[in-house]
Amino acid sequence: MADRDGIFAGDDPFAIARHWLAEAEKSELNDPNAIALATVDADGLPNARMVLLKEIEDDAFVFYTNYGSVKAQEITQGGKAAFVMHWKSLRRQIRVRGIVTREEGEKADAYYASRSLKSRLGAWASDQSQPLASRTALMAEVAKVTAAKGPNPPRPPFWGGFRLRPVELEFWADGAFRLHDRFRWTRESETSDWTVTRLNP
Repeated sequence: MADRDGIFAGDDPFAIARHWLAEAEKSELNDPNAIALATVDADGLPNARMVLLKEIEDDAFVFYTNYGSVKAQEITQGGKAAFVMHWKSLRRQIRVRGIVTREEGEKADAYYASRSLKSRLGAWASDQSQPLASRTALMAEVAKVTAAKGPNPPRPPFWGGFRLRPVELEFWADGAFRLHDRFRWTRESETSDWTVTRLNP
């Protein structure tokens, strides 16, 4: 086991991630739960975009999206993804790579129901990642959906969550003179034990 203490202490990387996120929520101006999510298309060309992480479970990270979106199609095709969380105020980041599966059950229903009504209706109205004639056309679709779905719309069948179970995480903290602290957690599969390695800056 690599020498670890302070902000890196503990045997559970998900507990460390939750602790870092809780600290970031006190210092980041906007969206401390934002992640830069990376996927690849059928030709192996990488894609990256910002997504909001909604939960850190005991063994996974969960976010939600339209299943027709480009990111969802690429995740479904490859079954793998990576992301980085970076907090400028704390000078820390977490990198994660792993296996992705869908969350289409009660958790997805509960999260969808927790969103504002306008956000829920927007999920129905948006054909995410597809060409759009104009903003006027989008707002017309929102009005149409609002009339059709009413004040308590159900979760769309094309909208739900993804659960990323890591096989690798890296915790990084800024150090003086660019002598940063880096610890990489790796495991052979989603159920294997973790190996922790301190890395050079």
